[in-house]
Amino acid sequence: MNGPEIALEVAPELRLFVAHDRRRGRTPVTTDGSSTLGHVVESLGIPLTEAGQLLVDGSPVPVSHIPGAGELVEVRAVRRPQQVPGAPLRFLLDVHLGTLARRLRLLGVDAAYESEDIGDPALAALSAEQRRVMLSRDRGLLRRREIWAGAYVYSDKPDEQLRDVLGRFAPALAPWTRCTACNGDLTKADKDSVSFRLEQGTQASYDVFAQCTACGRVYWRGAHHARLEAIVEDAVREFGTAGDQAPTA
Repeated sequence: MNGPEIALEVAPELRLFVAHDRRRGRTPVTTDGSSTLGHVVESLGIPLTEAGQLLVDGSPVPVSHIPGAGELVEVRAVRRPQQVPGAPLRFLLDVHLGTLARRLRLLGVDAAYESEDIGDPALAALSAEQRRVMLSRDRGLLRRREIWAGAYVYSDKPDEQLRDVLGRFAPALAPWTRCTACNGDLTKADKDSVSFRLEQGTQASYDVFAQCTACGRVYWRGAHHARLEAIVEDAVREFGTAGDQAPTA
């Protein structure tokens, strides 16, 4: 670029996206005089999904603002909890976030997940078609204009990922109401009606079951229930209230 020079200051939460020499605070940026502020921000490595309020000399401006010489631009982080247009709040996760998807479903959050890599264009189109918030650690995917809404998942650790998403979007929690395998709704199931799906030991040891209305998978309070219950209790304690509980396998 060879045009007006502006001063840029990036919120601490967003400095991981920019070059090291821009992480110290206010730094100069030379623009081309015609690109929007949104383009400038993205060219520095910050996905617009992560940019909150943009300020020029202390006043809010839209992403369409054309920066002028000498302006001080501040890029703030997204305000939490983040309000997403439209309802209900639903998510779409890419192929690398399977554990996060299952944990969101465990909490009753609508979380579609692609277990195979269908490609960025298809994911972005699906986000737009179904009006789902795209969750990803792929900055390139989040820069696609087609996505309905998106968010960068900052950690690679499932526990931290879950807290990040719940803290950012504050979705309503309804634990034990959604199938962790396919995202379908769970309903109470009579033992006799699902017995043909159960091993003999399970039939003898358990009496309370739930079944997915979409894929037919059966759930009960099995060997992993204590670990899953701990995830639910921690999330509910910090981010919401628990609804009626159904059994889980």
